[in-house]
Amino acid sequence: MRIRLIAVGQRMPSWIEAGCEEYMKRLPREWSFELVAVKPAVRGKEAKPARDSQDSGRKPGAVAMQAEARAIAAAIEPGSSRVILDEQGKPSSSRELAARIERWQQNGRDIALIIGGADGLDAELKQTADETLSLSQMTLPHGIARVLLLEQLYRASSVMKGHPYHRD
Repeated sequence: MRIRLIAVGQRMPSWIEAGCEEYMKRLPREWSFELVAVKPAVRGKEAKPARDSQDSGRKPGAVAMQAEARAIAAAIEPGSSRVILDEQGKPSSSRELAARIERWQQNGRDIALIIGGADGLDAELKQTADETLSLSQMTLPHGIARVLLLEQLYRASSVMKGHPYHRD
């Protein structure tokens, strides 16, 4: 199984990068994990659609989310299960995430875990999701969401292997 984390945002603080690197090296090699950073769309004056554009009348944030959705979709490998991370998604315990990953492995499809940009994810992209998970009901900075998700993936792998890292 291949797991690809597709996250909007390219320049993360060094402490976020270090946290991501630490947990990525702990993940099982058989997961063939990859982090794909998608460039955030321009927001503000530069993001306003042209007058004759079909996007006229839409807020710049919505235009940016749509542009990011196109970049995210391009990064998803064909045939992958799409798992959106969203505060409105289904909450899971660490053990439930481990069981979900075991189901993903049995399913035999690659997994695309998707974290949106500053304004979230485009509604049309959300509709293409096979699952929507929540890391927290709180809004998290996107870099912290990356580290938290990677730690939970590592924790789930330790649960699956019976490793003592996770304690109930």
